[in-house]
Amino acid sequence: MIGWAAVAATGMLAASLSLSSPARAQDVPGIEICTAEKTMERRTSCLQSNVDFLQRTMAKLAADQQQRLDAANRQIEGLKNTVATLQKALTDLQLGLKLAEDQARKAQPLPTVPAPAASGAK
Repeated sequence: MIGWAAVAATGMLAASLSLSSPARAQDVPGIEICTAEKTMERRTSCLQSNVDFLQRTMAKLAADQQQRLDAANRQIEGLKNTVATLQKALTDLQLGLKLAEDQARKAQPLPTVPAPAASGAK
């Protein structure tokens, strides 16, 4: 009877200590070496944990890459709009320059060609 009471008291003491202090050892997710496990159940569990970790990691990386692709596509669309605006502005400037040159030509008097001199002496 005393043995069970001591075990119960020790268990309660351990539980109260674990609740009052932060956990010191945590299972850090990652790839584990499963060949060290002796029983098939533990080895299978270890392998499944590795598979789960890899699937979560791949899903996270895929989401990150998709966000980067979406941001790059938005930037490309913005740059395309900028190029289209600049091309239109350049076309307008070239058209304005051509019109200005045409008006300048029309404003200049045509060069007159002197008429051939009449030779009245025969």
